[in-house]
Amino acid sequence: MKSPASLKRAAEWALPYWTRGQAGRETPQDLFRVLYFGWLVAFTLKLLGSAWDVSWHFKWLRDDLAPPHLLNSVGTAIVVALTVIHGYTGYGVDKAALRLIQWGTGIFLVAVPLDLINHRVNGLDITSWSPSHIMLYLGTFFMIAGVLRGWFMGAPPGRERTVVLGAFFAFFLENVHFPEQHQEYGILSIGAWDNHATYAEQILLQFAADQMGRPVDRAMMVAFSLPVPDFLYPVYAVVAGLSVLVVARLLIGRFGAATLVAGAYVGVRTLLWPLLTFTGFPPSAVPFFLVVAGLAVDLAFLVRMPYVRAVLGSVGVTAAAYGALVAQSAIMGGVYSAIKGQKGLLGAPPLATSSAVWAGLALLALWLTVEWLAARRRGSQTIEARVIATATP
Repeated sequence: MKSPASLKRAAEWALPYWTRGQAGRETPQDLFRVLYFGWLVAFTLKLLGSAWDVSWHFKWLRDDLAPPHLLNSVGTAIVVALTVIHGYTGYGVDKAALRLIQWGTGIFLVAVPLDLINHRVNGLDITSWSPSHIMLYLGTFFMIAGVLRGWFMGAPPGRERTVVLGAFFAFFLENVHFPEQHQEYGILSIGAWDNHATYAEQILLQFAADQMGRPVDRAMMVAFSLPVPDFLYPVYAVVAGLSVLVVARLLIGRFGAATLVAGAYVGVRTLLWPLLTFTGFPPSAVPFFLVVAGLAVDLAFLVRMPYVRAVLGSVGVTAAAYGALVAQSAIMGGVYSAIKGQKGLLGAPPLATSSAVWAGLALLALWLTVEWLAARRRGSQTIEARVIATATP
């Protein structure tokens, strides 16, 4: 806990900056770092709270004041404070970054009461893919996108800029991949049921069964644990998750960037796995395949021609992701599959391999769009540099 003297010094340092200004205002470097390290703290708290939250909901009946929600709320409070600071002072962001942050925070804050109402009206929310939950992810998506832009545009070149940019992309990947954790927890919960053990408390199982109008049996467990089609997990991972890695590699601009961003996220999930399971919470499958896919993205960027890179990369990255998913299921035991009846220790959710074609085509469309936008940005920068050079005596 900080002493009154240190708090006084902090207030004396901060108060002169509390003046009204427009976005894009020149920001002192020490203030810029404080603001964005504040974002790192906020996103860290939200990551820890949300990771705990998924495991909690596979064990206990939902509670608005559950510890994961409270931890997440602390992160949200910091987010709101930072959004107000950026909006009032104009420091640390340009207009585009500020609008993204404000819209993202606004959508998130609207989604919170809607989610509470949804649970009051409909009872237990069986899936993380519900509309109110998707609003939460969407709000966080815009929020982090704004923070990424603000840091990318304002941070001075150097190692710190690269490392923090990678950290923000890891948080971005976590938010995008978050709904997939339902299947990652669900597949192990079904495996536990088939091994005559359950992770969920009886009150949660009975509540879910009553809501479905059936007894507590295996069919109820499947409906609770894997309520979405099998193709959704790999298709969403390739289209949404790997698009984040493509953008990360493009903006960070260094070989290995996509692999390190994926590795950072998977590393956190791996560290949290024993912390949760050893304290009695349900385990989840860990998406190790994302690291393999991240490496494939980095290798694709060895191709210098952007549009050729997008075509070859989308094929290679999709193949790498699906291949790694198949290998993860086979090498680690496969856990339980509702179709094949495999059992094991760790693995991956059910995999519809025929969906790879559609996942690859969707990734190709997004990758081409990213390359086109990047080419436009490079072109505008070239024109601007020529204008400046021409105007300079």
